[in-house]
Amino acid sequence: MGVEYRDLPFEEAIAFFRNKVNLPSGRWTDVWKDAHDSAFMAAGAAKADLLNDLRGAVDEAISQGTTLAQFRERFDETVERTGWEYRGGRGWRTRVIYETNLRSAYAAGRHAQLTDPDLLRVRPYWRYLHGGSRDPRPEHLKWDGLVLPADDPWWEEHYPPNGWGCSCKVVAVGPDDLARLGKEAPDEAPPVKRAPWQDTTGARQEDVPEGVDPGWNYAPGRGVAARTRETVERKRAGLPDVLATAMMAEIRRRLRETPDDLD
Repeated sequence: MGVEYRDLPFEEAIAFFRNKVNLPSGRWTDVWKDAHDSAFMAAGAAKADLLNDLRGAVDEAISQGTTLAQFRERFDETVERTGWEYRGGRGWRTRVIYETNLRSAYAAGRHAQLTDPDLLRVRPYWRYLHGGSRDPRPEHLKWDGLVLPADDPWWEEHYPPNGWGCSCKVVAVGPDDLARLGKEAPDEAPPVKRAPWQDTTGARQEDVPEGVDPGWNYAPGRGVAARTRETVERKRAGLPDVLATAMMAEIRRRLRETPDDLD
């Protein structure tokens, strides 16, 4: 299932991405887990002009809603101009760069919203929702509908996306929502089973939770959630009252699930 632009929490996702710095890299493991919150990279992209071009194309996708096809056009122009000899086929490589950055920005934007103290007071639980992938991971299906306190340690390694192509997400849940879901209390966190992993060079190795791809066992945006909210607040403060009110109403709407969504 492809990334859907309408799902992006615009202001927070944009702020998260634009707060990053470009970081040249040789391998995908050069930037690891929550370091992605502060660094923009594309494996093998070491030149400044190449990174700037790729970053601009991703920024357009997040802020303006350009499609994968449009991103590929920009990608082709960049490759032609810079002579970048990237690894993998064009279709696969462009999809990885496009979807990974959009999904991470979406997740980080949601995290900034979900951890807002005012929201946590009324919706102190998070609910895991499977994204409906055509080839789902069995663990992600098991986690679908799981409700845990927002501060449960389980989220530290299982806040989605939980791997390449994962489209799962988290929504805020309050006491009334629990009742409608037929739950008297939040669920208990599933036991975490781990398996050893190391990359082909041995430079990275760790025990990874089952159902989570290596390097994805972190919550995108957690380390910069407060900074992202501050960026949005500054923008809101500079808007006329009517626009600021409309922006915050849209954010609240995107966080609120309808009864049908919770059935």
